[in-house]
Amino acid sequence: MKKADLIKEIAKYSEGLTQKQAEQGLNALLDVIGESLKAGNAVTLVGFGSFEVKERAARTGRNPATGAEINIPAAKVPSFKAGKALKDAVQ
Repeated sequence: MKKADLIKEIAKYSEGLTQKQAEQGLNALLDVIGESLKAGNAVTLVGFGSFEVKERAARTGRNPATGAEINIPAAKVPSFKAGKALKDAVQ
């Protein structure tokens, strides 16, 4: 499902929101989650899951074209862990 499809579904399920309002709501949600993660805070949506920032250690990798070793620096990466209700719904 693409973002446009998600917006249509939000508008349909909300019974009263236009697609424009659904798009504004979705964009606001994504912005708030992104800003919170950027600030180093986790976001937990009970029953859905948790978004957080994790530290990835520096490591050595290989260039697939040449086979030469390269150093991959440490990085902060976003992470999502599904909640129990979401896991159960997917089963």
